Amino acid sequence: MFGHLSEDAIEDVLHKQFIGRIGCNYNDLTYVVPIGYAYDGKYVYAHAEEGMKINMMRQNPKVCFEVYRMENMGNWQCVIGWGNFEEIDDEMERKKALHILSARRLPISSSITTHLGHTWPFMDEDAKGITGLFFRISLKEKSGEYESSSVSPQPILGYVLGEGIV
Repeated sequence: MFGHLSEDAIEDVLHKQFIGRIGCNYNDLTYVVPIGYAYDGKYVYAHAEEGMKINMMRQNPKVCFEVYRMENMGNWQCVIGWGNFEEIDDEMERKKALHILSARRLPISSSITTHLGHTWPFMDEDAKGITGLFFRISLKEKSGEYESSSVSPQPILGYVLGEGIV
């Protein structure tokens, strides 16, 4: 069964996930890239090094943000939000962003996408020792959909994903 997520379910997905995708657009180029993030109920907070996504968002701060919670191909939830990129320059706001991002519950095994610098998970009390920049996205609009199946999808006999007929 397919359906639309309630506002509470949308908030739950945003709060509990830690990898999302930003979609940005500038000068007839669309770019979608994964980021590690934390959500505080109003903002999606993230940290990144200078690069294509930051340059594009500085030029056009209107972005799309997408998050998936996926159990399997028949049981998933997807949230899409639209909002505005805001670079965080103020020292107190950077400390707040660092605190929110550091408080995330991450899996034991994680990747550079979720780390806040080269010394992660060990870091200073302030954000001065972390290279790159902190930013947030103020979500203005959100929607969500889901698929729920009481039966897990079964593989098609004779087929292995990406390898054709076996």
